[in-house]
Amino acid sequence: MGALCCRPQPIDFDGEVNLFHFVLLRCVGKGAFGKVRVVQHKQSRELYALKYINKAKCVKMKAVSNVIQERRLLEEIDHPFIVNLRYAFQDDENCFFVLDLMLGGDLRFHLERLGSMSEDTVRFYVAQISSALAYLHENNIMHRDLKPDNILLDERGNAHLTDFNIAVHFGERRLTGVAGSMAYMAPEILNKRGYTYYIDWWSLGVCAYELIFGRRPFRGRSNSDLTYSITKDPLKWPEDVEKKCTRAGMQVLKGLLERDTSRRLGCKPHGEGFQEFRRHPWLKLIDWDTLESKEPTPPFVPDGKKANFDASHELEELLLEDNPLKARARKANQENLSAEMRQMEEQFTCYDFKKMQRRSYYPHNQHLVSTVTATSSGMASSRPGTPANDLRMDGGISITGHSMDLNGADSDNYRAENFISEKSYP
Repeated sequence: MGALCCRPQPIDFDGEVNLFHFVLLRCVGKGAFGKVRVVQHKQSRELYALKYINKAKCVKMKAVSNVIQERRLLEEIDHPFIVNLRYAFQDDENCFFVLDLMLGGDLRFHLERLGSMSEDTVRFYVAQISSALAYLHENNIMHRDLKPDNILLDERGNAHLTDFNIAVHFGERRLTGVAGSMAYMAPEILNKRGYTYYIDWWSLGVCAYELIFGRRPFRGRSNSDLTYSITKDPLKWPEDVEKKCTRAGMQVLKGLLERDTSRRLGCKPHGEGFQEFRRHPWLKLIDWDTLESKEPTPPFVPDGKKANFDASHELEELLLEDNPLKARARKANQENLSAEMRQMEEQFTCYDFKKMQRRSYYPHNQHLVSTVTATSSGMASSRPGTPANDLRMDGGISITGHSMDLNGADSDNYRAENFISEKSYP
């Protein structure tokens, strides 16, 4: 008789998605107030990445609005070279994002082990990420934190943009808040004179330069030194530049790292900049017609027999976590919540890509056409916009599949990157 109470409760796959729908597998990353681990959907058997954010830590770090904004923005987008949202839900302790799984690791991981990458490889990544950026900009979204850490490879070696924690919609008015990882910030952000989506093309240039040469184009041992370098220093080339990069490649890097936004490559309005970018001689080898269907063979294939991430995350989860993640039924009483907890409860809504159409919470995006991605098996269709709640950016920390150092000034040590939010910047 007693054994009957130990039977597992049946899982309602027809109801709202929750953590009981997934098998929890290995931990592959961590951030300031959350972690990333591999999960398997119990019904479909599909593997995903589960990013979960501790609500209490989120409130303490004043990042509630960022988390809700990221949740809403991810529901809006669906692209072959973006780590797309598949499910979203919450329990009493955490908010959960279930995302496309990228088993190939991030470009920071590979860059630290390889030292640099071939021009052909970087050209391929630049083409794929530029396609994602053009899609975002077409939908009035700027990423604001493009860097090697936020470019993930799938098991075949295709590049995908991730981490939309500080991504925002933009309109005709320019933004002035300082946000992003300082070494990759465009000069117009640091000058505080207003900026728009042009900043993402600058960041792409910094990434491409760093991947090819193994060092960033602008550096400094303090925030002030780095700011001066980004805003004033001329673009310099390593002594072995001709061995690593063709003249056409140097032209693209110089065009992306142009301080004058009217001349920066990729920045002409109404999509003309991306078309100009595609036509550049350096990119003539890219088959743009088949790129988004992922038909071309990537030049670098991650080693599928090895873990393409820091294995210490899983060890920490096993040995040091005092409250390991597990599926828990929700408490019935939700009356005594703080204002911030109530905000998450009400605005971090459930999402299931197999049952729901994608939509925009941004009032200006009244028609959005979603394409079926190579990793998507769910519904993709046009979806109407819905009225937006005004979300205030209170600062926040980016959570990706790698460790982050939030304290050190920029240096040659790749981990010592300042992450600056609009609230924390002096």
